[in-house]
Amino acid sequence: MPPFSIRTVQAERYVTPLRQGGSLPAVVEADDGEQYVMKFAGAGQGRKALIAELLAGEIGRALGLTVPEIVLIRMDEHFGRSEPDPEIQDLLRGSVGLNLGMAYLPGALEYSALLKFPLSPEQAAQIVWFDALVTNVDRTPRNVNLLIWEQQLWLIDHGASLYFHHNWPGYVERAANPFPMSRQHVLLPRAGDLLVADQQAKATLAGLDWAGLVAAIPDAWLGGEAIFADIAAQRQGYVGYLTARLAASAVFAQEAEKGRKANG
Repeated sequence: MPPFSIRTVQAERYVTPLRQGGSLPAVVEADDGEQYVMKFAGAGQGRKALIAELLAGEIGRALGLTVPEIVLIRMDEHFGRSEPDPEIQDLLRGSVGLNLGMAYLPGALEYSALLKFPLSPEQAAQIVWFDALVTNVDRTPRNVNLLIWEQQLWLIDHGASLYFHHNWPGYVERAANPFPMSRQHVLLPRAGDLLVADQQAKATLAGLDWAGLVAAIPDAWLGGEAIFADIAAQRQGYVGYLTARLAASAVFAQEAEKGRKANG
């Protein structure tokens, strides 16, 4: 697989806040002329949500799933100061530096089974498997985090995934845990055999450069973990968890397959 290369752009114009959820992301225009959904380092979920967004999104892309381009967005202290909302001003002040952006998909529709979007059982199973790998607690009927845009199904909002890093002690052992939330996945009723999906996905990720992926996390988002001596050790912790999680994929694939058969 090619090495990971995450572009860095400069935030130029605050376009509009997106008030879905509690983190107050915003549509911004960057110095490359493109618009992005910017997720702020100073939001309530903190920088770990940005780390999860970056890692999960790039793993999804490595699997061939359709994820909007992820970029790092540099924001200076004067950005968006004309915004009158004091809550947003506080958020901006706490987010000076590097933030995360995802390519904005204007006019996209939220996925619903009622729209009868053409999706094969194999594709649905791949997405269910991916969300179990990264322990994504979203993508349920209440919060689908799937958009239909230009006749493709796009996966968004992975900040709640990889929740192991909110409690590091014992992380390697917990990498082998099943993922019961798969039973609530919005695409599980449409999914094919999860054990087949497991074999295919593991083969696809066999050549992934995990250390290269983790190296894409900015230093500014790391640190402050008593379990690690330094940032390099913390990066190795992410590599250790992700490789152990993939090695134990049969556990969460079997859990998802049981849920699929129970719902069938």
